[in-house]
Amino acid sequence: MDVPKTGDFAHIGKSVVIKGELTGSEDMYVDGNVDGSIELRNNSLTVGPNAKIKASVVAKVVVIQGRVEGSITTSDRVELKKSAVVNGDITTQRIAIEEGAAFQGKVEIQREAGKSAGS
Repeated sequence: MDVPKTGDFAHIGKSVVIKGELTGSEDMYVDGNVDGSIELRNNSLTVGPNAKIKASVVAKVVVIQGRVEGSITTSDRVELKKSAVVNGDITTQRIAIEEGAAFQGKVEIQREAGKSAGS
């Protein structure tokens, strides 16, 4: 998945620098710098190849092509593309790491909501 092609999404270009809290209720493509926090609880975040994120991230889906430093929490999945550099802990239900991606931290896989160990 590169830049989202259709539907509602916000695009933050590579020359944009954000310091503080970034929240929204639409899918977001970030190719710039964010220092603070990103919260897109029911939406996806795509971190472009030029992005430098220093933030705690909460989203439904996170796809990383650039650099992320901080914790990542998703309700669905995390994808680390081959150009990704991630330094921080990941909490998710599913994770995919392409060969070549750099990752330092721990991964916690959580069960889907509503499913118990006995089912």
